[in-house]
Amino acid sequence: MKFPGGFNMQQMMKQAQQMQEKMAKEMEEMHVEASAGGGMVTVQMRGTKELESLKIDPEALKEGDAEMLQDMIIAAFNEAGRKVDEAMKGKLGGMLPPGLGNLGNLF
Repeated sequence: MKFPGGFNMQQMMKQAQQMQEKMAKEMEEMHVEASAGGGMVTVQMRGTKELESLKIDPEALKEGDAEMLQDMIIAAFNEAGRKVDEAMKGKLGGMLPPGLGNLGNLF
């Protein structure tokens, strides 16, 4: 369907689908790492926010404070999620046409 001024809705939808597929692939391929407690807990996460690995320094286990260890795991996991969000926001902004790059700030 063409609109006045040469605006083609089908072409725009096709481009949007291609962008979505590219973003999905980049999310699958992305890997981030975050740590908490001075490196006592480290997580690796995919761009899809799937946890890939969790490393706990044996020293953290010697403390015997389960609540502190739980808090460090949560903090590292949340930081990795923020890193994914920031990376994807940057990628989305780079894929948008000139002048629309700031739409990435909406996410």
